[in-house]
Amino acid sequence: MRIARWSLLVVALGILSWGGTLLAQAFYMNGKAVLAQVLLNNAWETTKQTGQVTKAWDWADTWPVAKLTFPRLDENVIVLAGVSGEALAFGPGHVASTAKPGSPGLSVVAAHRDTHFSVLRHARIGDDVLVDTADGKTHTYQIEEARIVDARASGLFQSGEGKTIALVTCFPFDETERGHLRYVMIARSVPQQASMPTTLVSTR
Repeated sequence: MRIARWSLLVVALGILSWGGTLLAQAFYMNGKAVLAQVLLNNAWETTKQTGQVTKAWDWADTWPVAKLTFPRLDENVIVLAGVSGEALAFGPGHVASTAKPGSPGLSVVAAHRDTHFSVLRHARIGDDVLVDTADGKTHTYQIEEARIVDARASGLFQSGEGKTIALVTCFPFDETERGHLRYVMIARSVPQQASMPTTLVSTR
């Protein structure tokens, strides 16, 4: 009887230890993502002020190329060059073979569902997405479509005309294993309102 109790205790401690390890890993990943965005924001401001590519830390193999803001959700993230493992650990990555964010054509930006693109879970069609570029301009996009696609399929995106951005993350949001499904939100550029000409009215 005493041996059985000890066995249960050992099993319970093992489960607690395993759970604690998973919890610590989750806090570490989220903490790293948050801290990185602080450093990347500083690097991004320097990039806009100087016009020079600025890395957030000397040994980084990536650098900020744009900033995404979701006004309704009060969320913003710095977009990095490339989608290497290191880049995606610290922020959304721009797929180099696609148009630059804010430029004509299709721009594809990918990020992890449990950190930087967890915001997509709460975004909805009709939401604005602001894209800040290194030249200091802000481009307004509007989410027009959300779809679930298979990453193994080809021809997932059609560029069409104008400026389009595809925000991509793994799906479902609650899963921990990486499968083949991707959640994609498509946003298209909103034409800037032309300023109305000023008419001078004589008071005489």
